[in-house]
Amino acid sequence: MTRPGAADAAETARGSGGPELFTWEFATDPYPAYAWLRENSPVHRTTLPSGVEAWLVTRYADARQALADQRLSKNPAHHDEPAHAKGKTGIPGERKAELMTHLLNIDPPDHTRLRRLVAKVFTPRRVAEFAPRVQELTDRLIDRFAHQGSADLIHDFAFPLPIYAICDLLGVPREDQDDFRDWAGMMIRHGGGPRGGVARSVKKMRGYLAELIHRKRLDPGDDLISGLIRASDHGEHLTENEAAAMAFILLFAGFETTVNLIGNGVYALLTHPEQRERLQRALAQGDTGLLETGVEELLRFDGPVELATWRFATEEMALGGQRIAAGDPVLVVLAAADRDPERFEHPDTLDLSRRDNQHLGYGHGIHYCLGAPLARLEGRTALATLLRRLPDLRLAADPADLRWRGGLIMRGLRTLPVEFTSAQDATRTDGRSAL
Repeated sequence: MTRPGAADAAETARGSGGPELFTWEFATDPYPAYAWLRENSPVHRTTLPSGVEAWLVTRYADARQALADQRLSKNPAHHDEPAHAKGKTGIPGERKAELMTHLLNIDPPDHTRLRRLVAKVFTPRRVAEFAPRVQELTDRLIDRFAHQGSADLIHDFAFPLPIYAICDLLGVPREDQDDFRDWAGMMIRHGGGPRGGVARSVKKMRGYLAELIHRKRLDPGDDLISGLIRASDHGEHLTENEAAAMAFILLFAGFETTVNLIGNGVYALLTHPEQRERLQRALAQGDTGLLETGVEELLRFDGPVELATWRFATEEMALGGQRIAAGDPVLVVLAAADRDPERFEHPDTLDLSRRDNQHLGYGHGIHYCLGAPLARLEGRTALATLLRRLPDLRLAADPADLRWRGGLIMRGLRTLPVEFTSAQDATRTDGRSAL
């Protein structure tokens, strides 16, 4: 059955030469297509590569409204899904692994209860106290390739940094963290591709988290999982499935967004040399103000999350001039909203000193990303340290040859090959011994 408004939206796209979405060319640079949608079909009905039909919301004002609209539920139970779409929303494998009861899949009052529990242990103070560890991890990873004169900044740096950081925060023992790195790598490599590998990784992670939660109950520490257990043991209601799901989503959401923030951010700086030089000059003078505004601008300009996670209409509603039927999936396109000229002056220009920058990169409303302070800390530390330690960092590939992962929600590079003066060569140039 055709949904109310769906036929009109589809006809609009067909009849006016609208852009082709979700191709490899689109993944490389989706912004021209999003500009067309904002202008011509701002709430746009489309068929996703998975076969699921959904509405794409591309204008800033509509996006901000949708992110906070309680008629748009996060609970997949509200999806009026046809048989061919069953199980194709959300994270592959999370249903079978009983990991659905996390903050991205629930509404108030359960969302309020679980978010309050997590907020008790995932505090700004804890993140601030974690800054020295983030700096230590950053320097250690750069040490591994600084002598080589080249690296793949995704594989060698942007990917492992947030994995090890969030594992430390969760309380995953150091000897187990490489397993998490492997499982997380499978999730990234197969984003938008075969779902079997992702589901297997999710299942392995679920089994490990159940075991770890059991161990933490017997021997708690000063970590997030132990904190969640203590909260649930003092009058709050947190089931074992909820604890595992919360740990899973903190890990899943806490690493890939930061991988892409660092990767996309470095790429943007390397392809906008005047902005990169401004930032290096400011950092050399001890001024971190441009770093603060710069990270926000990088989140707006080419952020790590292209589309907000799934929402489902609980009743028929109007959005951006379209009628959305109850049960319809709605995807807010953060990347399009954050380049809306109605909200941002010169939106396609990278300006690290941009002040009026209320971007939607980490969402809006009650589902605003709980891990945003940690991601910002990691992003600032990574960028500042790279520019300080590798001052002549440069791309080692033609931008046209770089490939972007084809997933639906996240936006990030598969690889980011770079070159720079190696540590040994820099030491010799300074007239000091290389030993």
